[in-house]
Amino acid sequence: MAVSDMALGGSMLLVAAFVFVYYTTWTILLPFFDISSPIHDYFPAREWAVRLPAFILVIGLSGVGFFVGLTIAKERKKKAMKAKLRAA
Repeated sequence: MAVSDMALGGSMLLVAAFVFVYYTTWTILLPFFDISSPIHDYFPAREWAVRLPAFILVIGLSGVGFFVGLTIAKERKKKAMKAKLRAA
């Protein structure tokens, strides 16, 4: 394993940990603070705590579906070419 791989993995881990702590604070701990607390300035409105993950989920599932569909289409095209070459 190269040093660059370890650096990339470490940075990805740090980003994931930050996102986890930020989102957990936003969704679970923020309601316990008074609305006039300055901590509310660091977070978007609470409705985005549901909208943003839902949007990311839809985009991610669409990307996976597109990839699977594209792969299936390419495989069918390859099989058709092989069958065409065999018949010729």
